[in-house]
Amino acid sequence: MTTSTPRRAFITGITGQDGSYLAELLLSLGYEVHGLIRRASTFNTTRIDHLYRDPHTPGNRLTLHYGDLTDGSRLVTLLGNIAPHEVYNLASQSHVRVSFDEPEYTGDVTGLGCVRLLEAVRLAGIDCRFYQASTSEIYGSTPPPQNETSPFQPRSPYGAAKAYAHWITRNYREAFGMFAVNGILFNHESPRRGETFVTRKITRAVARIALGLQTELYLGNLDAVRDWGYAPEYVYAMWRMLQHDTPMDYVIATRTPYTVRDFLTFAFEHVGLDWRKHVRFDERYLRPTEVDALIGDYALAEQELGWKPTVRAPELARIMVDHDLAAIEAGGRHVVDVVEWPNAAPMPVKG
Repeated sequence: MTTSTPRRAFITGITGQDGSYLAELLLSLGYEVHGLIRRASTFNTTRIDHLYRDPHTPGNRLTLHYGDLTDGSRLVTLLGNIAPHEVYNLASQSHVRVSFDEPEYTGDVTGLGCVRLLEAVRLAGIDCRFYQASTSEIYGSTPPPQNETSPFQPRSPYGAAKAYAHWITRNYREAFGMFAVNGILFNHESPRRGETFVTRKITRAVARIALGLQTELYLGNLDAVRDWGYAPEYVYAMWRMLQHDTPMDYVIATRTPYTVRDFLTFAFEHVGLDWRKHVRFDERYLRPTEVDALIGDYALAEQELGWKPTVRAPELARIMVDHDLAAIEAGGRHVVDVVEWPNAAPMPVKG
């Protein structure tokens, strides 16, 4: 890769947690980055505002395009014009509990959106590498630890939609010879995680309680077991997957289980508080069908990609609480978390 001939990447979901970190990583590697955003009457680019430059600025390498995964013809046109070397499909309706309330929309965007993007790559005749954001939710009730060969038994409309996207990605790889991979990412969090997700809901509440701005936090199932990692490390794994010689599917995880109760303990203890004095139960946050335990085995990623996690739930909780404290103390202004990318050096890409 050189500055005169930068590699081009197209990212759906660029304004989300993973999309913003991925854009940041790729820009640091000299890529030209194109992102898909939905048209809205208000700005929804907070997570990437620190990356954005006026399009008229010389050397600008980040371009945003309006579009949607429900509009296949727009995707064909965009990809034909951009001709990316790498395509990352990170967009979805990704809230598991919400997927029970909006199952049709979740299936359309999270499931069919993937095949629309794959078809757009195929119809536009783009020679590129394709990454599909798969998820540990596809395993559902399969006993842990889960790896690349574990059976899929999704327990939510979101998990079912992601299972379809996973298999259709493999089908396009096998039927059309596309370099298409699934990253089966287990739960990964950060200061950029959406505020309705349980980890960020906890750390924001901890910060507000510590500063005297609220007193209670309402949650659902505290016994759910999850394998929580740090989002920037997982995004780095995405990129590594597309630099490998052979398209393969990988589990990205930490192999360490913690309950929601454990995460509560880590977060509240970081500010010297007892969570039991502040947390209340609300059955509205329970899922109709629960996933009891997700614990990933990342042995294949370590063997093939040289990837392994360094941040686990205790440190992750502290990182997120510290950021939320800083954001409140900054008067609500957006505070960008600074990431030191691990070994972010270009790898040779064949083909």
